[in-house]
Amino acid sequence: MKELDGHVKSYYAATANDSCEYPCLEGDVQADVCIVGGGYTGLSSALHLAERGYRVVLLEAERIGWGASGRNGGQVGVGQRRSQADLEAMFGFGVAKQLWSLSISAVQLVESLIVRHQIQCDLKRGIMHLAAKASHDKYLRYEAERLRKKYGYRQLEYVEKGEARQLVGSKRYLGAQVDFGSLHLHPLNFALGLARAGASAGVSFFEGSRVLGYSGASPFSISTARGQVRAEKLVLACNGYLKNLEPRLAGRIMPINNFVLATEPLPIGLAKEVIANDFALQDSLFVINYWRLSGDNRLIFGGGENYTKRFPKDIRSFVRRYLLRVYPQLENIGVEFGWGGTLAITVNRMPCMGQLQPGLYYSQGYSGHGISTATFAGKLLADAIYGESEGYQVFSSLPQTTFPGGTLLRWPGLVLGMLYHSLLDKIGN
Repeated sequence: MKELDGHVKSYYAATANDSCEYPCLEGDVQADVCIVGGGYTGLSSALHLAERGYRVVLLEAERIGWGASGRNGGQVGVGQRRSQADLEAMFGFGVAKQLWSLSISAVQLVESLIVRHQIQCDLKRGIMHLAAKASHDKYLRYEAERLRKKYGYRQLEYVEKGEARQLVGSKRYLGAQVDFGSLHLHPLNFALGLARAGASAGVSFFEGSRVLGYSGASPFSISTARGQVRAEKLVLACNGYLKNLEPRLAGRIMPINNFVLATEPLPIGLAKEVIANDFALQDSLFVINYWRLSGDNRLIFGGGENYTKRFPKDIRSFVRRYLLRVYPQLENIGVEFGWGGTLAITVNRMPCMGQLQPGLYYSQGYSGHGISTATFAGKLLADAIYGESEGYQVFSSLPQTTFPGGTLLRWPGLVLGMLYHSLLDKIGN
């Protein structure tokens, strides 16, 4: 396999089906909307705006899909990062139901974009949520019934321990939810497909064009090392890679790192043993394990995270420990790829979306639920710019809290909190 130039070494980069490169910004250009960030949020926003006739320029510091959009676990789930019970307690049933409906629309949007633009990204259907503890099992059973009765969602069913273990090939888990309404896919190929669709619609993409700063009011002047964009509207779609570009947003998110491996291709019989129905899987631990089979029968497995600016020296070994806790029978299976990526979480684990000032839009903080949510967020930002803001208003009205201590002191608090929850993963029922 040949790695896609400019991307981290990963299974996704090695199996990318689009090697298109976009130029670096040189000189001055004009646009109606300038988007900063070439992940799902920026790509979706660019595509939807261009299809409505806007002149769109998208600036990416590295390569399109270089960040979490090209490195994640590939799961496209319904719901938000918080459970419906949590959302009801936080916002009331009315808002919780709106958020549920919007999450279904988000998954449908991903699928419709893939079909409409003929994006080859190993799209498959179904996600299973596995109970790691008895209390989690009780909750998954209760939540399945709640979703059926209160939300009318009938594509999810609860299965008992015996059936769950047959489907997953591991004795580690109890019962499970089986969700037929969710999806999984090759995330980098999905991102590259969105970019190709955007380019066909007239978006001007510039890679290797890190934004150094911008003027504070519309029309905005957005500066890179070798050029400048002047635009009436500006969209910040940087997520975990925002850094110091916009201090007013930086304290509302916390970048954390997550890690993934890809095994060698599994024999057909072994592949069916570990995932009998070819669904994507994730467990109920706070620091979750998540996995699925690739289009060529490799196990893509995510496990473990850290909260520093450094990745483990040997990511394959780091993640393999988590893999073997779930599947000791894979002890002799080779691991060919290991990589990490940076995502952004929020205090309440809900997306952080809105306008900082007239004409300056943003969306970030998907908290590990990014493919459907970020893609949908891009569409909602385009809707808001166009003047259709119903879905956008739901998300932009959610509370946005700055991490205690802001960007300076957020790390110690996060680490303590994560260590506490990691301890809970190891003990109790």
